[in-house]
Amino acid sequence: MRISELSSHTEIPVATIKFYLRENLLHDGVRTAATQAQYDQSHVARLRLIRALIGPGGLSIAAAHQVIQAIEEPPGSVHELLGVAAGAVAGPNLDDALRALDEAGFTLPEGALDLYQDHMRQIAEFEIDNVPTESPAAAVRYVVLGTVLLEPVILALRRAAEEEASARRFG
Repeated sequence: MRISELSSHTEIPVATIKFYLRENLLHDGVRTAATQAQYDQSHVARLRLIRALIGPGGLSIAAAHQVIQAIEEPPGSVHELLGVAAGAVAGPNLDDALRALDEAGFTLPEGALDLYQDHMRQIAEFEIDNVPTESPAAAVRYVVLGTVLLEPVILALRRAAEEEASARRFG
């Protein structure tokens, strides 16, 4: 397909696709003339990944480039590849979060961190067990989108559970 068809198929403006090509986020199409190229489903898939990284993922162009580079030249193990993906979308670290609690004078109940850690370990095991392994791109997409898009879902589920627990305890 030509770039205009790629644009129509992905709903991404031609100018944006050309920008991604210049930034080496999107691989070149097969040249058919000096100013024309043909694109295929691999370009559609890559554009969807780029949009997910930059859109909901909130990654900068530079961070998206790191992730794309890891897909094109995967590290030695899936674990390292997932580390690149997770690192690109990393939020505040645990030390910073605990320091903020301390500075605010908020004391967690005894055993709270252990309980949270146990439950998060179960969630992490489930998520990692379900990482697709058919390609580096599929694995990175799963990790990045799973991190970015599921965190709000997890928080919403927590709030709903707290509402139910509050209704049971306080009527």
